[in-house]
Amino acid sequence: MTDASKTVAFIGIGKMGLPMSLLIAKAGYAVTAFDQSPTRITEARTQGIAIATSPTDAVSGKAAVITSLPDDAALRGALLGPTGLIAAMAAGSVLIETSTVSVEASTEVAAAAQARGVAYLRSPVSGNASIVHTGALTCFVSGPKDAFESARPLIAAFTRAQTYLGPAEEARYAKLSVNLMIAVSAAMMAECLALARKGGIAWEDILKVLDDSAVASPMVKYKTAPLRTRDFESTFSCKQMAKDLDLILGAGHAVGVPLQLAAQVRETYGALVAQGDGDTDFIATVKHLERLSGLGEPKP
Repeated sequence: MTDASKTVAFIGIGKMGLPMSLLIAKAGYAVTAFDQSPTRITEARTQGIAIATSPTDAVSGKAAVITSLPDDAALRGALLGPTGLIAAMAAGSVLIETSTVSVEASTEVAAAAQARGVAYLRSPVSGNASIVHTGALTCFVSGPKDAFESARPLIAAFTRAQTYLGPAEEARYAKLSVNLMIAVSAAMMAECLALARKGGIAWEDILKVLDDSAVASPMVKYKTAPLRTRDFESTFSCKQMAKDLDLILGAGHAVGVPLQLAAQVRETYGALVAQGDGDTDFIATVKHLERLSGLGEPKP
């Protein structure tokens, strides 16, 4: 018989959620999952994940519920209200929410969880679908510290590092701040590469310069690798980055921080989406600047 404390519901088994749930099951937890997509349910079943007949059935009696959802609307729809998951969770259980969502939506979830007696851990993960199966994601966490300490072994099953930041929405601000750096870095790389090419530097040479220079951050090296072969297959799409930048700008407006670079980069991603590149990887900023600069494909 499975230890009741090792029972986990996982809601949202998409590109991130399914490999996360598999890592949790591998760590010895009894995982029951649910997703609105029949295709995702079928894929999860083929990989040995138990599937519930409904979201409420998935969370009923579970010690922990983990959610991986695409946006604010999905978060509110899944968790809030009389038919939402929080209403079906047991008092004393823990909700581990891993999505990138707004502070406002997260605060609504916090109020509902508190009223139900559920410990709510804002636990957005940092990383992407290409590395999640390796357990290399990192996680920012805020909420009740005692709940974090209790849930840390579970969170560690699908992340390599967990940083506790405070009792409220600190983790949401951390995730948005990190994604702001990523978005602006992608825009800077695009301008840098276009300028270098216009100056006569070969494509391979400027990528090597970036890799060997003082600006060679993990983010830069992460993207120079696919850029060498002009691989723009999405690990995190332009549409997703535009959504996150909307959240970032909203957070900045709410607390009185002018985010001028974020606003400019949001328009860059808006242009990419409008031009049909919404599903392309967010480093398609490179192609955008090349178009604006009159540059074609670089010579091999």
